Amino acid sequence: MQDTTAKHSQNWTIFTVVSFAVAAIMMGLGIYNLEASFSAKGFYTMAAIMLVHSAVTLTKTLRDREEASKFHNRLEDAKTEKLLMDISKPEQA
Repeated sequence: MQDTTAKHSQNWTIFTVVSFAVAAIMMGLGIYNLEASFSAKGFYTMAAIMLVHSAVTLTKTLRDREEASKFHNRLEDAKTEKLLMDISKPEQA
């Protein structure tokens, strides 16, 4: 069977980490410079943290579901292949 796992290059990984860091810094600076009360800034900060957390959780859940589906499909393919091999063997008497 073939391993169809996607491999990410180091450059792609660095790009995604830097993109996340830049977005987080920009959001933090935007909330800090917001002309609002301290409590309003706190609520915006909590909402931003919760949004990031839920996005990470959603991404992980979708990835895990996809990987489980692939593993299940590989098991089913292996069972089918074994069954076909057993059927194609000549019967011994």
